[in-house]
Amino acid sequence: MRGLRTHTSRISALLALVACALLWSTGGLLIKSIDMHPLSIAGGRSLVAALLFLSVHGRPRMSLSPRFLGASASFAGTMLCFVGATKLTTAANAILLQYCAPAFVCLFGWLFFRDRILLRDLFVIALIFAGLSLFFSDALSGDLAGGQLAGNLLAILAGVCFGLQAVLMRSLRDASPESALVAGNLLCFVASIPFLFRETPSLRDLLLLLALGLFQVGLSYLLYAYALRHVTALELILIPIIEPLLNPVWVLLLRGEAPGASALAGGAVVLGSVTLWGIDRYRRSRRDLAAAADDAAEGRTPGGASGASPGGASGTAGGDSEGVAPHPA
Repeated sequence: MRGLRTHTSRISALLALVACALLWSTGGLLIKSIDMHPLSIAGGRSLVAALLFLSVHGRPRMSLSPRFLGASASFAGTMLCFVGATKLTTAANAILLQYCAPAFVCLFGWLFFRDRILLRDLFVIALIFAGLSLFFSDALSGDLAGGQLAGNLLAILAGVCFGLQAVLMRSLRDASPESALVAGNLLCFVASIPFLFRETPSLRDLLLLLALGLFQVGLSYLLYAYALRHVTALELILIPIIEPLLNPVWVLLLRGEAPGASALAGGAVVLGSVTLWGIDRYRRSRRDLAAAADDAAEGRTPGGASGASPGGASGTAGGDSEGVAPHPA
């Protein structure tokens, strides 16, 4: 009976993770469908999401520590930059460029915590940045060159913010990651107030904004937090890839927005590199854990680890996020 319950929990967790990725993937379509200023969209969405988190988790355990404030501000920056990028450039560019976040997680982990970076990690980081360069050949030509370029830069900045958020959340000691999410959403809302209250949105825009906050951000992270307890690290790496694959598909099918050929090539390089890198780090982590267990069984002191856990968990659960970065935007 216990085995059946465990099997049922795993199946439900896998379904929750798939549903989470599907909800995340609607971000590009919903953001582009709302006729409001990008900061108004980001702030309104964050306010709805924060209220949902508070209703589920109760009063958050806040902190004034630099790491907590930094993680919260980085989360807010991710949300603001991603919405701005989605409005200015194609949905494909916005989501795929943000997927460079694991490279920044690796670099920030080395900078702040002296996490070890192996030669293969540097090679993948170089591949990611090579992929990023392909996005800009489309952005530097055509009638929308200025807007696409600004949107691409904002998308990369969203990846930088998310990388910083993931690294800082992993080091939180005096507050929960969920509290940092609530604080980050509230900061995003506060930053949007000068724009939000100058808007006169239609009922359609308000309903879409409500859907963004309740489902695309709020419900998706509740499902993600549930799935974390029952799925493997490798599943956390592979299943959320549904999101960057489907995000531009919805926009193409329902709004007719097609990414350029160079952007598609760059996205393939970034997404492929991040995915294979996550799988490699997962396997390395498994080998390190097995070696440490053997050392402990034989009474030896285990050797150095290969950096941080590559579980692919996003900052929402305080994970390391080096394997892959399912984004909070």
